[in-house]
Amino acid sequence: MTDFLSDEFWNNRYVDGNTGWDLGEISPPIKAYVDQLENKELKILIPGAGNGHEVSYLFDQGFRNVHVLDFAPLAMQTFLERNPEFPTSQAHTANFFDFEGAFDLIIEQTLFCAIDPCLRSSYAEQSASLLRNGGKLVGVLFNREFDGGPPFGGSKSDYVDQFKPFFSEVSMEECYNSIGPRQGNELFIRLTK
Repeated sequence: MTDFLSDEFWNNRYVDGNTGWDLGEISPPIKAYVDQLENKELKILIPGAGNGHEVSYLFDQGFRNVHVLDFAPLAMQTFLERNPEFPTSQAHTANFFDFEGAFDLIIEQTLFCAIDPCLRSSYAEQSASLLRNGGKLVGVLFNREFDGGPPFGGSKSDYVDQFKPFFSEVSMEECYNSIGPRQGNELFIRLTK
């Protein structure tokens, strides 16, 4: 097993403060999507949530059935300390690929780019299995390559090929509202099971 597939690897990233993916707030493309959601009853999962800025924002906006999932125990502990009102029953320290549930919406922020690219088809299949019929996977993927990794990049055509077998509708567009350093390097995805 490659070390970046272990909870110890990711936990050590938090211990060392090596969290360059963390924006310190909700990602602007995801915030824009969340801000147009009207149904506060949606059951939402944010896997690989790290410090959980998207989770905190959703919860503060009145989404009470939001679930946070991360591999790293320290990330989950820190999230719960920063969000004492968040229900611990909706905070899951687990491997995404072993997780079970039925959700209306999964929000992708940084998990997909953190896993080994050979697992991307498995990620697509697992995401679909966690969604109810008609459920959506939305979020941000890198639209560029990186030397080494994680993060691991890719291209729209590769992503479409990986997701299409598991989703009835696949939409990917360049983000118009990425943060400055990521301008032109992110795709906003909207996939429907």
